[in-house]
Amino acid sequence: MSRTILVVDDAAFMRMMIRDILAKEGYRIEEAVNGRDAVEKYDAVAPDLVTLDITMPEMNGIDALKAIRAKDPMARVLMVSAMGQQQMIVEALESGAMDFLVKPFQPTKVLETVKKCLAADPR
Repeated sequence: MSRTILVVDDAAFMRMMIRDILAKEGYRIEEAVNGRDAVEKYDAVAPDLVTLDITMPEMNGIDALKAIRAKDPMARVLMVSAMGQQQMIVEALESGAMDFLVKPFQPTKVLETVKKCLAADPR
């Protein structure tokens, strides 16, 4: 059974990059364009993992993370951030993110981190 990953980023190019890396490994990919979109799609998609950009319009990744974790305390969320956002990464981890990827990233690092998050206990 393939696992579903909800890829959330306001940049279409980043969504495409992550989608391409993960789809090649057999993951089913759903996409959201910002935090609000991600929170709305979470229930319908019921993803095994969410990759969530931190800096987005309408609702940022930290707020979306908190909203998703409020709906589902067992949600697996992997934050994606640009260089230099260390304080936001700390806040995301304190808010329930399982791990983070820093852009730009290598495809092998994306796969390794996704597999680690999927294998971990989401508590």
